Amino acid sequence: MKIATRNLTISYGGAPVVGDLTLDIPEGEFTMIIGPNGCGKSTLVKALGRVLKPDSGTVELDGRDLWSYRGREAARKVALLPQNPVAPEGITVSGLVRRGRYPHHTLLRQWSRDDEGAIAAALERTGLSELADAQAGQLSGGQRQRAWIAMVLAQQTGLLLLDEPTTFLDISHQYELLELCRDLHDEGRTIVAVLHDLNQAARFATHLIVMNGGTVVAQGPPSRIVTTELVRDVFGLACDVLPDPRTATPMVVPHAGRVATAP
Repeated sequence: MKIATRNLTISYGGAPVVGDLTLDIPEGEFTMIIGPNGCGKSTLVKALGRVLKPDSGTVELDGRDLWSYRGREAARKVALLPQNPVAPEGITVSGLVRRGRYPHHTLLRQWSRDDEGAIAAALERTGLSELADAQAGQLSGGQRQRAWIAMVLAQQTGLLLLDEPTTFLDISHQYELLELCRDLHDEGRTIVAVLHDLNQAARFATHLIVMNGGTVVAQGPPSRIVTTELVRDVFGLACDVLPDPRTATPMVVPHAGRVATAP
């Protein structure tokens, strides 16, 4: 499943947040989108997830304008987990995950064994089978985020879009969630995630997209594109980039203070 943008421009009524962007998301990769605040990362993912309609240009899914699909048809192909989703009060974990099956239903096709199997598989994959009847609102932050991941897994799409999935999680739960995403990618899913932490992105992503000012300034494997020059030019941060002692992936070690130009 291939998703791409062609001359994509999106604004919120003022200057474009994403401007004239043409981008191919690599199929079968764990892509992370990084960049400074306000650079258009989340706006891009919302456009890929059919939440924001472009001012001009297109998002193409398998060569076809994403907005030419019917809503349920698109949701059977692309699943989006937005920032800070809110569960209805009193809903159970299994009830939340069941919502991932709605795109597969029509007037003639309602609940089936396929739905129940998909829900059970999603709960098992995220380690939540024993919490299926628990109230979603009573889960820990890490468990709650895994429940949302289970919901999008139940959609059974080829593409998962995650908008800042580690927000508000403590560090151990951040790594737990990213390891789950890496496992899901290893099983064959294409995953696109917005992330703020450069070292986490470099450790887990197979492909990085670096944005600044509403456009892409670099993309490729972390080992190739994460450099001191890139971090300085995009984030205004003087640093060293060293091999992570555990994974050998690029690790950003900041100097004291921020710089706008090379020292």
